[in-house]
Amino acid sequence: MAVLGSGPAGFYTAYKVMQGIDNAKVDMYEYLPVPFGLVRYGVAPDHPEVKNCQDKFTEVASAPGFTFIGNINVGQDVALKSLTDRYDAIVFAYGASKDRKLKIPGEDQVNGIYSARDFVGWYNGLPEFSRLAPQLDLGDTAVVIGQGNVALDVARILLKDVDSLRSTDITDQALATLAKSKVKRVRVVGRRGPMQVSFTIKEVRELMKLPSVAFEPINRQLIPSNIPSLPRTAKRLTKLLMEGSTNQYTHVEKKWALNFLLSPVRFLSASSTTRSQLRSIEFARTKLIGSDPFDSAAQVEVTTDHQHISTPLAFRSIGYQSEALPGMSELGIHFDTKRGIITNDYYGRLLSLTHGAHIEEPLPGMYCAGWVKRGPAGVIANTMEDSFATAEAIIADWKDRAPFLGGGDGWDTLKMEIAAKGAHTVSWKDWLRIDAAEKARGKAVGKEREKFTNPHDMLNVLK
Repeated sequence: MAVLGSGPAGFYTAYKVMQGIDNAKVDMYEYLPVPFGLVRYGVAPDHPEVKNCQDKFTEVASAPGFTFIGNINVGQDVALKSLTDRYDAIVFAYGASKDRKLKIPGEDQVNGIYSARDFVGWYNGLPEFSRLAPQLDLGDTAVVIGQGNVALDVARILLKDVDSLRSTDITDQALATLAKSKVKRVRVVGRRGPMQVSFTIKEVRELMKLPSVAFEPINRQLIPSNIPSLPRTAKRLTKLLMEGSTNQYTHVEKKWALNFLLSPVRFLSASSTTRSQLRSIEFARTKLIGSDPFDSAAQVEVTTDHQHISTPLAFRSIGYQSEALPGMSELGIHFDTKRGIITNDYYGRLLSLTHGAHIEEPLPGMYCAGWVKRGPAGVIANTMEDSFATAEAIIADWKDRAPFLGGGDGWDTLKMEIAAKGAHTVSWKDWLRIDAAEKARGKAVGKEREKFTNPHDMLNVLK
């Protein structure tokens, strides 16, 4: 079985399949020289406990029958068709490599607007964003558009005392930039109300407890009067928002706010020159509609009232998005560009799509897991459950003797084709050497690790 992607979805699927099918062999392909995907590059540096799943992944990778092939971009370094000729099954678990855009005027023309995904990748050392260089010293206000967990991660990193991050695995480059930051106030803006937010209790509680940071009280009219009768999670979240932070709003310098019922209209620059600096964001006020405006699924409609928020710094945090791999369509794999997922039967079996919207039988031996299966939502525990479901579908199909791909020797023969192209692959043993080098770099400066932010530096460790 080939697994494309070495994040939680890939590892959890591999683990369950290797448990359920005797003598299963799994080859895991990763486009970077290093494993763990979103765990390494998406989890906030001040949340080390969330990364503990890497221990389980290391256990899986150390098992007989498992092969890690890093630094290989499937679709470029090796054609997808080459995999279908050499495996019984392929699992697409490569996650979401892009972020959703607002598609409003100024978004691509004004300086000071960043994707939250890019910013998170930058401070976590993701190579493609190592040169992001966000300007955090142009003013005291930042606006985050979106009200999910990633939005709160951005707010927390901007407001947190930089010294509390120095022992984490955040990059030195990020530490230096954050140390010079002038941001003292962060507004986290959403189109709907407090009863429709996407962030979790854990994330907002952490922000409420930040030392020397205060929360701006929210409008009580946006909260239902019958708080005790709300469902348990909604009740806990509502109480937390009403209680606010322990620091008094007028007594501290750093502050943050949740601004509701605002839909971004356009980004305004300081001048009419090309690529000038962001000056403000224009929002349209929205209003909740429907019989119950406090329902978690309540929608909004845009009004004619507008509001401007002055800021030189904005972060777009409205979700991630997966992309199709080169060669998918030639194999009959349908990628739903609107939803950003591979068309599947909910259990992870890929479905062909021909003659318009007519869905045929599952594609033999083709499966998906994680965000590319269900969309970019949830936490690692959700991905684990989702991946286990895909693995159980694979196991059931194998035991039921359902059609699979043609089979073959997998990486044992494919590696000769890759070597002939001059590609430098990274094994699990190689990754352990890179891992040790990063930890040694970190130890020298009092950190858990200092990540390499350039693939060439990772590969140089192996020379």
